[in-house]
Amino acid sequence: MSKYRTRIKAELKKSGIIEVKALVKHPMEIGGSTDLKTGMEIHPHFITEVKCTHQGKVVMSALWSSAVSKNPFCAFKFKGGAKGDEIEFTWKDNQGGKGSSLTQIK
Repeated sequence: MSKYRTRIKAELKKSGIIEVKALVKHPMEIGGSTDLKTGMEIHPHFITEVKCTHQGKVVMSALWSSAVSKNPFCAFKFKGGAKGDEIEFTWKDNQGGKGSSLTQIK
């Protein structure tokens, strides 16, 4: 279980398109700076891969880097879903951390 929180919402629009919105609470640290309190170097810590599946099929995937801001927001649309179908949003980071969140299309 990850210490970072992932929230996801999926909604069926009147057009029949599913709109998915996800928010990941993650530091997305680029590294190279120094912690002012401890004087220790801050190491890079960022999400490298995100993926969203619908009924076991990948409907969105992306490779991210340190250029993405803290607590990233991701939104996208796809066709082929129905109310009640399950959506899973997963991510992995460069330090081996991972997270996922499940929701149903509303």
